Amino acid sequence: MTLGTILLIVLILLLIGALPTWGHSRSWGYGPTGGLGLVVLIVVVLLVMGKI
Repeated sequence: MTLGTILLIVLILLLIGALPTWGHSRSWGYGPTGGLGLVVLIVVVLLVMGKI
């Protein structure tokens, strides 16, 4: 597995953990999910372009 794939998997797991449906993150709102979603999108674009 390449570093980019491992990074993408970790970011997706963080994104799922930050969803406001979980008890510990219910009061956070959608801010962390949006921020992590943006990071995942950037990593996917970099993977497609072959930069990672």
